[in-house]
Amino acid sequence: MKSTLVNMVAVLFTITLVASAGVGYVNMITVGPIAEAKAAATQSALRAVLPPFDRTETTELTLDELPVAVHTARSGEAVVGYAVETASKNGFSGMIRMVVGFDATGRVLNVNVLEQNETPGLGTKMADEGNPLFASFEGRNPGEMKLAVKKDGGDVDALTAATISSRAYVDAMARAYAAYKQIAEGVAPAASDTASGATATGGDVAAAADSAAGATAQTGDNAQKGGDNE
Repeated sequence: MKSTLVNMVAVLFTITLVASAGVGYVNMITVGPIAEAKAAATQSALRAVLPPFDRTETTELTLDELPVAVHTARSGEAVVGYAVETASKNGFSGMIRMVVGFDATGRVLNVNVLEQNETPGLGTKMADEGNPLFASFEGRNPGEMKLAVKKDGGDVDALTAATISSRAYVDAMARAYAAYKQIAEGVAPAASDTASGATATGGDVAAAADSAAGATAQTGDNAQKGGDNE
């Protein structure tokens, strides 16, 4: 057959159509399993930070332009806790995501770090069992704490040589507590109560703002990287 512009266009159209149909079919047969795997992973993360529960109700929020999901866990009709999927974009190497479990009164039960790309042996220790960051929160209500690392005048023990990572962890925890308050107690976070996402619950708003400003300055200071303020 003589090659013409019409023939070439027809062939290209046919190839594109077949390829698109193939991609669509693959997506159709994989979207279900992917969704099921994601749901299973979420349930596993919730069970790691909550007491035994029968079911959960999920509320999607946006705090400081970051998505936050609050899972209200029930056993029968009683609320046994809240699991909050939270995040901070202030990590030394970018985004940190974790799930924080609260009991019905707001005490921290457990934390499961889902994603972090911090410096190995330094910031990565935030995911270790019994690390000082989690130990500072375990069994405590963040509303009764000054949510900043001790270097910034707060109540949280930082990871050794990982101040920026520690500040990001506290930032994510503060956002989780703000979300818990909004769902469990109907208390919406005021703009004046947040500084780079860190809710100044239980402490001084101005001090929290100074702390967040210090974290931002140190994150942008390459001279500090790898030192005390990783």
